[in-house]
Amino acid sequence: MPAPIRVHSWPTPNGHKVHILLEELGLPYEVVPVNIGAGEQFRPEFLAITPNHRIPAIEDPEGPEGRPLALFESGAILIYLCEKTGSSLLPAAGEARHLCLQWLMFQMGGVGPMFGQYNHFAAYAPEKIPYAITRYANEVQRLHRVLEKRLAQSAYLAGPDYTIADIATFPWVRNPDRRGIDLAHFPSVKRWHDAIAARAAVQRGVAVLADRQRQGPMSEEERENMFGATQFKAR
Repeated sequence: MPAPIRVHSWPTPNGHKVHILLEELGLPYEVVPVNIGAGEQFRPEFLAITPNHRIPAIEDPEGPEGRPLALFESGAILIYLCEKTGSSLLPAAGEARHLCLQWLMFQMGGVGPMFGQYNHFAAYAPEKIPYAITRYANEVQRLHRVLEKRLAQSAYLAGPDYTIADIATFPWVRNPDRRGIDLAHFPSVKRWHDAIAARAAVQRGVAVLADRQRQGPMSEEERENMFGATQFKAR
């Protein structure tokens, strides 16, 4: 039995990407909660793993050549775990691999940042700025149209098979009402979403740390730790 991978995480879309993949791969892992609302991402022991003070990050005691490896950035972690295990969730070569990486980068550079900006300005910003809310709402709609066009042509983002491109994107498309999206207007996205949501490993992955999910309005301490000046202090 391989040594468990330590996953420093919190129940966010980026955290769930890694939880889901670990469940799909059947790898043993240990979750180390990093409460980002309480500012635990700024603790020295976490900064020693990721100087970017963002979740998720992993520590693999059995990394390349058997040496320990610490890794941050969710997309890099997904690629690493697939290459470590030889999983077909990242195709090994050829067009399928390039398409998978293309749609993974689409999520990393588009879906995640833009959905996140909408969430911030619409739900968390202390001042409601109509220009910002409209700008990011329009971008969220546009990105859903891109996904709809692709998924009307293909069962999954990278082709006929489920891959880490889907695993990375699903947690951001999940809970569409939070972004004012009705998936009935995007039937191919809904078909894809529902197929992924039905997977047992996905259900286990999104349940990780679910009991730690914040309930109710965000406190001022949480707002400061996640969005305030604390983010920008030199460390």
